Amino acid sequence: MNIASLFRKEFDVETHKIRAAVLRRKGAPLEIESLEMEGPREDEVLVRIVASGICHTDIDFCDDWDEAEVPVVLGHEGAGVVEQVGKDVKAVKRGDHAVLSYQSCGKCPPCRSGQPAHCESLYEANFGFQRLDGSNALLRSGVRGHFFGQSSFATHSLATERNLIKVSKDLDLELFAPLGCGLQTGAGTVTNSLKVSRGESIAIFGTGAVGTAAVMAARIVGASPIIGVDIKPRRLKLALKLGATHAIDNRRQDIVRRIAEITGRGVDYVVETTGNPGMHQRAIDVLNPHGIVALLTGESGRNLPGGRKTLGIIEGDAVPQKFIPKMIEWHRTGQFPFDRLVKFYSFSEINKAIADAKRGETIKPVLRIGRG
Repeated sequence: MNIASLFRKEFDVETHKIRAAVLRRKGAPLEIESLEMEGPREDEVLVRIVASGICHTDIDFCDDWDEAEVPVVLGHEGAGVVEQVGKDVKAVKRGDHAVLSYQSCGKCPPCRSGQPAHCESLYEANFGFQRLDGSNALLRSGVRGHFFGQSSFATHSLATERNLIKVSKDLDLELFAPLGCGLQTGAGTVTNSLKVSRGESIAIFGTGAVGTAAVMAARIVGASPIIGVDIKPRRLKLALKLGATHAIDNRRQDIVRRIAEITGRGVDYVVETTGNPGMHQRAIDVLNPHGIVALLTGESGRNLPGGRKTLGIIEGDAVPQKFIPKMIEWHRTGQFPFDRLVKFYSFSEINKAIADAKRGETIKPVLRIGRG
């Protein structure tokens, strides 16, 4: 399909007035603007966003976005109420409540085999700022959306059955919005990717939202010891309350020596969330023979001398339609109190929320965008 035909197709459809936080240049504050959005198409759902978590992927994108590119709408931890449903959608109806997660194509071999985190079009579907056919629902406004198949820093988003999870109407959508990415990645890495068993040892490097989710999941599966590593004492204190058995402040303590003291030899697993090359090497150094480092920063895995290895993890290998309900049930039973990480902000405070997260003052900021 050429550009001209795409353009004609975009303009020959129903549109909706929305408000969205727009990134217009690298490092600049997000600006809340009125936009015009097409949709939904036959396989799409229009969701009125009630709340959206802010993930460090959003923050990193604000800092790294190429100014030569067109303006974009970020946000990929949305939750809201279904307002309109395309004719091919069967999973939800108007009025249903939903949590949004990452996008996948649904057609490639990994998707068909139940592994959407390994979708062959994962990058294009989540970071392409367009549908997989190359179209863009915000074309009229000169802005690109579809970030993670949702762009949830907005009053309304388009999603599909592949990245939308119907949830009970008795849930607080504001609270459960951040399940769609960071918390899912941390908890899924422990339970799905590494399949940590009772009595196995684990260290979590970085106790932000992703790392603390990993701590809580490690407690759920019965790992021991569970060692949190960070440079912020307040985060470490909270990690100890939420499941860590030990805490290491690596500004004051030698990680390798301290883990050797705790375990006697090293740990079975490390979840490395920081992306710091020095921490990557320390994660390898604290492994026991045949231990595994889970890298959550987009790096590829590799085998290491002595039977150890690293694994590159995407979204905790979670199938959102299965794993998000599991996390909700954990929360209902008190095993996954992620609410202890959350601080709410109004939509107009989005830049303050981002600044607070960058300073480490807020672990998981959540924007209140609309009424539930």
